Amino acid sequence: MSSLTDVVFTRHSRARRYVIRVTADGVVRVTIPQWGSKREAAAFAERERAWIAKQQRRAEEERAQPKPSEMAREVERDLRFRAKRALPARVFELAAQHGLTVARVSVRNQRWRWGSCSRAGHICLNWRLVTMPDWVRDYVIIHELMHRKRMDHSPRFWKLVAHACPDYLNARRWLRQYARGAASEHPTNDAVDTRGGPSTFYRLS
Repeated sequence: MSSLTDVVFTRHSRARRYVIRVTADGVVRVTIPQWGSKREAAAFAERERAWIAKQQRRAEEERAQPKPSEMAREVERDLRFRAKRALPARVFELAAQHGLTVARVSVRNQRWRWGSCSRAGHICLNWRLVTMPDWVRDYVIIHELMHRKRMDHSPRFWKLVAHACPDYLNARRWLRQYARGAASEHPTNDAVDTRGGPSTFYRLS
């Protein structure tokens, strides 16, 4: 970012804080909350100059990479189709083993989560789980199933996970290593806000 004239400022009535985003073409956009000012937004962008420059370099590198071939897109379509058949079936199978009920299972292209579970019993899973070892995939599913007992990440929750999946620590380590590699797939969608640094790429909830 050579100067603050390179930044696009946008006021949003629903925004609760200043947010900086770097788009895929390297444009810097700063969202201003209703109560904020352009002057404060510009100062925020100036403080984050180093982070912005880093994201712009990553965006430029991403644009320079060759586009996915038709074969790669076809492979992904096949994997998603397989995931939509296999993952829900495995969820219901593990739920039955642990005496739990699940209202619904969705398989999506989630950018920030491996899985989630609502209070109503709706479990949502990332289609990429179908590409992982079975024991890692099962840990993610069990993690979400244990939220049917506790909707938190307290020590009691982790005891439930450990009892149902004794190898869960190794699975968590595997996921962290995978996420570090996968984070480079979509580098320009990182965002920074007034609460802290870049978002975590993947997580469980």
